[in-house]
Amino acid sequence: MDKKKSPGGPDPLVAALEQAGTEAFNPSNDQIARAEGQRKFAALVSRTGTFALIQSLNPLIKPDRVPRWLRVPLMDTLTLLPQRPDGVRATLEFVFSVHPSTTIKNSEAASAQKQGANITMEALKMASNLIAVPPTGVKPEEWYPGIAPQLLTLLEGDKGEDLAKVAAYVIGFGVLGRRQFGAPGTAGWKTFAEPMLSAVDPVLAGQGTEVKIKDEPGEGVDEIVEIRDRSVLTRAEDLATALKRLSSLLNSHPNPGLTKRLLGPLLVPLWVLSTWSSLSDGVSRRYQHPAKSLLEVYLRLSGSTENFMRLLGNLLSSGGSVGATLPWEFTMTNTAGIQVRRIGEDQAHTTSLLTKQWDELEAKANAFVELLSSVGTETDISALFLTLLKRSFTQDPKSQKGDIVFKSASEATEDPLAHIIESKVLQRMMETMPDKLVSDAKSILTLASEILAQGDSGSSSQETNVLEEDGEAVALSLLNLVVTTPNFQVSKMDSVVLASIERSLDRIRLAQKPETAHNLALLLKYRDEIEDPADQVPAPSDRQVEDRKTYQLAMQYITQTDSPPPVRSEGINLLSKLIQASSPILDIPATLVLLSSLLSEDEDYTTLRVMKLFTQIADKHAKSTINEVLEHYIDAGETANTDTRLRFGETLLQIIQRLGETFTGSVAASVGQSLLSIAGRRIHRPGTQARQEREDRLKAKQNAEAAEAWGGNVADIPDLSEAIADATEEEKARNRILAQIGGEDIRMRASALSVFSVGLETNIAGYGPDLVEASVDLSVSILTAADERGAEAGILRRAAVILILSFIKALADAKENGRRLAFGLTDASRENISGVLRYIEDTDNDELVKQHARDVLDSLESWRMIELFPSQTGQQTQARSLLEIDRGSDGLVGVAGLQLDRPSLPSLQSGPRPRIEEIE
Repeated sequence: MDKKKSPGGPDPLVAALEQAGTEAFNPSNDQIARAEGQRKFAALVSRTGTFALIQSLNPLIKPDRVPRWLRVPLMDTLTLLPQRPDGVRATLEFVFSVHPSTTIKNSEAASAQKQGANITMEALKMASNLIAVPPTGVKPEEWYPGIAPQLLTLLEGDKGEDLAKVAAYVIGFGVLGRRQFGAPGTAGWKTFAEPMLSAVDPVLAGQGTEVKIKDEPGEGVDEIVEIRDRSVLTRAEDLATALKRLSSLLNSHPNPGLTKRLLGPLLVPLWVLSTWSSLSDGVSRRYQHPAKSLLEVYLRLSGSTENFMRLLGNLLSSGGSVGATLPWEFTMTNTAGIQVRRIGEDQAHTTSLLTKQWDELEAKANAFVELLSSVGTETDISALFLTLLKRSFTQDPKSQKGDIVFKSASEATEDPLAHIIESKVLQRMMETMPDKLVSDAKSILTLASEILAQGDSGSSSQETNVLEEDGEAVALSLLNLVVTTPNFQVSKMDSVVLASIERSLDRIRLAQKPETAHNLALLLKYRDEIEDPADQVPAPSDRQVEDRKTYQLAMQYITQTDSPPPVRSEGINLLSKLIQASSPILDIPATLVLLSSLLSEDEDYTTLRVMKLFTQIADKHAKSTINEVLEHYIDAGETANTDTRLRFGETLLQIIQRLGETFTGSVAASVGQSLLSIAGRRIHRPGTQARQEREDRLKAKQNAEAAEAWGGNVADIPDLSEAIADATEEEKARNRILAQIGGEDIRMRASALSVFSVGLETNIAGYGPDLVEASVDLSVSILTAADERGAEAGILRRAAVILILSFIKALADAKENGRRLAFGLTDASRENISGVLRYIEDTDNDELVKQHARDVLDSLESWRMIELFPSQTGQQTQARSLLEIDRGSDGLVGVAGLQLDRPSLPSLQSGPRPRIEEIE
C-alpha cells in the first residue's frame, strides 16, 4: 500500500506508521491493546511497498522525532527491510535518490546517469554499509542468506550494468573485503563465494559436505535429464551462471587480493574449460571465453613456477585436480552445455580415457605454451624452464645433495605420462620462445655446472654414458646462451661455479668436443676483456633489477589493450609502490603522461587511485605534476569532454591540499590565474560553441520533421523517450531547464572556483593579494550579475558564496595561528560584501544559496569581533568557533568532479569592488 502525499500536507503513510506504532509499542497501553496494535502495525508494514516503507520510516527515526520506545522498533523494522525479496534493490534506490552527493542537477554532476540518480562513490559506500553489515542483534549467518540471492541476481547484469557494478561493490568490498565476514570459513564467504566456487569445482562445497542437486525442474530437456542423472553435481545452466557472476564480480570493481582468493582454488577447472575442444559458439561464449579470461587474470596476478607446474601436472585433466577427494569431470550435455558429473574410481584410468588424453597431448601442450607466453613474465618463463630442465634429470638418493645423475627409463619411478608432458612442453618452449628462457644467468650457470659435473665423476655404464653426452650437449647450449648475452660479466658470477665449469670444459675438450669446449673456455676467460670497458654498462644493483622488473610488469599490465580490470588494477598498485619508494627507474614525464591517459578514461575503479598517484608524485615533482594536470584541466585544444576535465580538477584540488604551505610562488600564481580565467568566462572555446550550435540545428531539424509528420502541430508530437515517460513533474521541469543552458560552462566554472577555494584555505598567502582580491571580486560579481540569477546557475552562485567563506576562514586561521599576511579585509569591503549577501539571502531562488549566504554573514560578524579584540585570545577562540559551520547539515556537500563546499566564480561586473588592504 503506497499512500500518496497530499499537496502541502504531511505524508499519510508516515502518519499511519506513527499512529500504528504508537498503539503497538506505547508502554502506557495495556498488554491487550499493544498486542492488537502490533498486529495492525505488522499488517500495515506487510502490505506496504518496500521503497515506500524506507522512504516513510527514514524521517521517523531521526533523533527527537518520536519517543525512544517507538524509535527503536521503527529502526528495527527499517534495518530488516533488505531481507525482503526486493529489499536490496529498494534500499539501493533509496540511498541513491536521497544521498547529498547524488541529489543534484544533472548539470552539476560529473557523469550524469541516463535514468535515476547519479551513483557516486560516497553514496555507494553508504549503501554498501547498510546492506553488507548485519544490523545489531542479527547474526551474519542469518543476515546474508536473505540478501545474497538478490545481490547475486543483480550481479548477472540483467537488471542493468549500473546495478551489476553496485552489487559487485557490495559483495566484493562490503562483504568479502571484510576479514570478519569475507575470510574463508566465515558466513559471508559461505554465502557468497562458496556457491560460485562449488558450482565450478564441487570439492569446494565445504568441509566434507556433499554437493546437493537442485530438485526444481528447469526449462528444457537438458534440465530434466540432469535431474534424473544423480551423478550430475552442477547443471550446465548453473555452471554458466557461476562463471558469469565471477567475471562480473571481479571486473566491475576489481580487487586483486579478492581475485587471487577466489580464483586460486579454481586453477585446474578453469584450465580445462578454457581449453575445451568444442567448435560450438554457445559453448565458447558461455564457458570457454569467461574461463580463459579468469584463468589469464589469475596467472597474471599470481604467476609462479608452482602454479604453472600445477597446471602441467593436470594438463590432460577433464575436471578436478589429480587426487581430489571427490572425482568428477566436465561433460557435454545434449543441449550444447557443459555440466559437472561425478565419476567412479574405476572410471578414472580406463583405456578409453588414456587414449583420449594421448590424442589431446599435442593440442594441450601448445595451449599451455601459448598461455605461458601471453601471461608469464620473463622471470616466470625462465624459472619454469630451469625447473623442467632440472626435473628431466632425476635425483639419485645415494648421491650427495645437489648432485644430478641420469637414470635409465627402467629405473625411473615417476609417472611416464608426466615425463612425456614435461618433455613435450620443454621442447615447445625452446622452439617458440628461446629469447625468454635466459633471465637468470647465475641460476643457469649453476645448473650447467651440475650437469657437466656428472661427467667428471666417470661412469661404467654405456647407457649412462649416452645420457651424459645428451646432458652435456644441453649444458653447452645453456653456457653458450648465457655467455653470449649482451652485458654478461664473468666477474659478477660465482667463482666456485665458474671453476667447476672450466674443469668440465677442459675434460670435454680433451675427450670429445675440442672445438666447442675450447671456444666456451676462451669466452669465459676473456669475456670481460673483449668489450671496451667504456662501452660496458655497469651492472645494476639488486634493487635496480627488481625495480626494473616491477616497472616493466606494471607497464605491461596497464598499457596492454586486452588487460582485464583486475590486472590493470594490479599494475596501478605496482606503479604506486615504485612512486612511494621514489624509485630512480621511473621516468617522471612519461609516468605523468600515462596517468593522464588513465584519468581520461571513464573507469570508476581507476579514477580515485590515479588521483592519489598524482598527489604522490607531486610531493617531489610539484611543478611538473601541476603543469600536466592543469594542461588537461584547461584543455585549450578542446579534445576532452567535461567529465574528464572535472576529474583533472578534482586531482588538482587534492594536489593543492597535499602541498599545503608549499603551494606558493610561481606554481600557485599559475594555478590561480588559470582557475580565475575559467571561472570568469575569459576562455573562449570556439569548438565547444560550434558543437553546441550543430546540436541545436540538428534538434531544430528533427523537430521540424516531426511536426510535419504530425500534421504541423508540434503539441501533438509524442515523446517516446523512456526517461521522459517515466519522469516525475520535478524531473521534467529540470530537464526543460537543462535543455536551455550550457551545462559544461556552468560546471567548469563552478569547479574552477571550488579548486581556488581550496587553495585559499590551504595557503592563502600562496596566491598573493592580487589573485585573492580578484577572486573575491569575481564572486561578488557572480552574485550580482543579472545573467547569473537563473536556476541553472545556482551551483555557480553557491560556489561564489563558499569562496567568500573560504577567504574569511583563511584570514581567521592565519590570525589565530599568528601568521602575518601582507593583506587583509577592510571595513568598507566587509560592509560591501555583507550588503551583497543580505540581498542574496532575501532574493535568491536557490535555498542552498540563501543558506550559504546566512552562514557567511555569521562568519563576517565573527571576523569583525576578532578584529575588535585582537589581543584577547579567549575571545578570538570563541569567535573562531563561530566560523566552524556544519556544512553537511546545511547541504554543503561534495559532488563527483566538483567540490561544492569549495565554491566557483563568474564574470566581472561593474560596480563597487571589495578591496584587499595591503599591510606594511
